[in-house]
Amino acid sequence: MTHLPGTARGRRLAVIVAVLSLLATACGGGDLAKALRGGYRTLPRESGSPKDGGTVTVALTPGLTPNYIYPYPPASANGTAIAKGVLWRSLYRPSGEGDQVMDASLSLAEPPRYSDDRRTATIEMKNYEWSNGRPVTADDVVFSLALLKVAIKESPANWSFYTPGQFPDGVTMKATSSHRLTLTTETAYNPSYLMSMLTLLYVMPAKEWSIARTGGPRLDYTRPKNAAAVYRYLTKQSEAPATFAGNPLWQIVNGPYRLKSFDPITGSYSLVPNRNYSGPGDARLDRVDFKSFTSASAVLNQFKAGNLTVGTLDSSFIMQIGALKKQGYHVYGAAAPARFDPLTLNFENTTGNFDKVIAQRYVRQALQHLIDQDGYVRSRGVYSGAASVNYSPAGSGSPYPPAFGNKAPYPYDPVAAKKLLTGHGWKVAPGSTTCVRPGTGADECGAGIPRGQAIDFTLASASTPAYVGARDTAFASEAKKLGIRITLDTKSLNYLYSNYGNSFAPANKNKWAAQDYGPLYLAAGYPSSNTVFNTGGSFNLGGYRDAEADKSINASTFGADSGALADEVTYLGKELPVLYFPTPHTLVVWKDSLSGPPASFQSLLSFLYTPELWYFHR
Repeated sequence: MTHLPGTARGRRLAVIVAVLSLLATACGGGDLAKALRGGYRTLPRESGSPKDGGTVTVALTPGLTPNYIYPYPPASANGTAIAKGVLWRSLYRPSGEGDQVMDASLSLAEPPRYSDDRRTATIEMKNYEWSNGRPVTADDVVFSLALLKVAIKESPANWSFYTPGQFPDGVTMKATSSHRLTLTTETAYNPSYLMSMLTLLYVMPAKEWSIARTGGPRLDYTRPKNAAAVYRYLTKQSEAPATFAGNPLWQIVNGPYRLKSFDPITGSYSLVPNRNYSGPGDARLDRVDFKSFTSASAVLNQFKAGNLTVGTLDSSFIMQIGALKKQGYHVYGAAAPARFDPLTLNFENTTGNFDKVIAQRYVRQALQHLIDQDGYVRSRGVYSGAASVNYSPAGSGSPYPPAFGNKAPYPYDPVAAKKLLTGHGWKVAPGSTTCVRPGTGADECGAGIPRGQAIDFTLASASTPAYVGARDTAFASEAKKLGIRITLDTKSLNYLYSNYGNSFAPANKNKWAAQDYGPLYLAAGYPSSNTVFNTGGSFNLGGYRDAEADKSINASTFGADSGALADEVTYLGKELPVLYFPTPHTLVVWKDSLSGPPASFQSLLSFLYTPELWYFHR
């Protein structure tokens, strides 16, 4: 998808004190080196003799409360869907590996066979069953695409991954037999990009869900009016969290588990095995409990108490790794594939002329020069060593790295930042930096920026994980030295997701100027920025618009040359549609009495759960 205890003002003050004191001290040696001796980067092997039974308790991302169950949540609820991918499988299971888009072994279908022009694909379904025993068919896939199109037709904000004119626009599916379907596109897509879209196509039961009221007759979903009625009924049912566990609709699943209980207050829920699941894994566990938490410290306390089986550890508690290992936990960590941590900028916020100021590339460059990525990684006050520097949307270890590699286009350099501002007509002073040479010349402030304009904005900062507030505080402190005023405003993840996105909450566009909600995950194996940085992209939260970026993204989306993606991430790394923070290492913790294929725990870096592959061992 983390609230810290105490008032918001108290939290901010505590973070400021901690960061300002700890940033002064590098943590390369001493206690931290001792704590990390032996490391956390070795993935434990599968071990032990499996036994049946037992309950696994999983800690959900602190601060992110599940409140939606329909498999296609709108952008405003993105990240808050219950057990996504566990109750309902997508046509192709996303991969947890950085060099591949999908996991062939856990997918509902065989890999597509493409025509020479890349506009037609033939897809063979595997032999999966619904929880009621009915086979998962090609018609179920066609039904799912039809409802996705209805959702987008009602509002582009009903799907976070939509860009007008692109998938699923111009895409048709036809079931040619019960287990075979043909996919046709009006425009040829890059196969890797199209596969990334198909990993998002969650397959729903056509026979059981083609209704418009409880107990109503089955409708012909191929008729647009009926499909719209079905969609409205299903999404309406998903707006009643108290009924989730008892609603028979949500019990018809094709994934390895079904919902047993759901707490509408906390968002905690329990899953039990779908005994008709026919995919890989023995589903030896009796139950999987997902628990919601309001803070990372609460998660740590539950690990220490032995009440959690699986979860993630906030990097601020990296010193606890040794103690957790002694207590019988495995700890593994790395940067998740295709993850990057953006400071999202709102190019449409007109408050105080912020849109005019942030539209200037030199301003964004100056701000990036104030982010001390290496220092943040080393600092006990921010990442405590558990992070990797990153300067593009490709993320760490991408098969499509930017041309500049890990060399920062705009390294930490406050002197360079000041020079950029003064060279473009600003008088830099510690109290307030202002425009003194308005105009559009090469040495002037830029279009729409009046004389006396200050650089002054609010940064909405996620309440947890702790490193988010710490890095935002450090950034604001550095900016203050150059007379740039950044006011931090701590918000919960749920609040940020629901309210701060111009693509789905345009009425709020003047209520935020920048936000840091933590990670953004692109498709592993093919991290295209489509939907995120192209004009009209449904997850283009800040309304960024750049014709060259659109051209580059179109080349990686529709072209056959995979090298186009490297060109895209290179351009976006230099153009700065967002500011780039280091990528934290996700620290995955699980009891050493629990085992399974190592890949099933590595995929937790991307919050992909495969509990059907886990077991307690003797």
